Amino acid sequence: MTDNNRWGVIYSPRAGARQGHKRWDMVRSYMESKNIAFDYVQSEGFGSVERLAGMLCANGYRTIVVVGGDGTLNDAVNGIMHAEKKADDLALGLIPNGIGNDFARFWGRGVEDFRKAVDDVESRRVRKIDVGFCDFKEEDKDVRRYFVNCVNIGLGARLVNTLDEMKRIVGPVKNPHIHLGLAQIFERTAFKMDIKADMHNISGDVMSVCIGNSLGYGQTPAAVPYNGMLDMSVVTRPRWWQYLEGFWLLGKGHFLNYKNVKPYRISHIRVIDAGGASISIDGKIIKNKDILPMNIGIDKECLNYIIPSF
Repeated sequence: MTDNNRWGVIYSPRAGARQGHKRWDMVRSYMESKNIAFDYVQSEGFGSVERLAGMLCANGYRTIVVVGGDGTLNDAVNGIMHAEKKADDLALGLIPNGIGNDFARFWGRGVEDFRKAVDDVESRRVRKIDVGFCDFKEEDKDVRRYFVNCVNIGLGARLVNTLDEMKRIVGPVKNPHIHLGLAQIFERTAFKMDIKADMHNISGDVMSVCIGNSLGYGQTPAAVPYNGMLDMSVVTRPRWWQYLEGFWLLGKGHFLNYKNVKPYRISHIRVIDAGGASISIDGKIIKNKDILPMNIGIDKECLNYIIPSF
């Protein structure tokens, strides 16, 4: 059993490539300069972050800190939520250090704010937040995957994945949504979807669906992870000039003003058919498409999250 005041830190070296390594050195030096007691573990590959988070829970750490991006955070949340043993007052902190940092951005923190993020964890101002979940079958096994940001179906899933890859290769890009819009202008595929969302039925040709517990990479900008609800945006297939307008509004944070978007606020979604579209959870593509139907819901106020102290 560990000292109650020690942090258990998970660092993902693959989150952000070279710049991520340099920033982690600065994060660690800053924590040491503040005489913060911590133990850190480094992820070793696919699935290791989830396993490490579960290990830290089992060892009694009250504060688990993720140094990484949205994908690393998602794995850590799943490790915590699936842990059989953990401290009653366990709290999760985030120091953004990856390619995609949408959830950190919701709380007003970016990758350059690592000192503020460390100070936030030290202050330990905790708020209970909602965590979304996806239930489905994979190889006849019941699977539950948690998410804090969003689930994307269709074009949105592909674009978020492409955006992360673009940042990984060339670094930060100004107005990346515009670049992606231009790159994908001739690929405006619509999928035959069948989705039940509370009392709403969504069926027919749909280009993209985003179910957000938070910003949803700009697609659910009004979603917050503490109201017990999920926001959903459904995008129908636009004309090519309307398509560019949609990406411009997405980059400006006004996606819901796009006339091809229909917004919903719901508590439960059942995806019966996605028409072969890609599905991603917190930006991570599910490679196996034979997982439908999928039930998506929300666990209210189930995770202690360390929020900015400002």
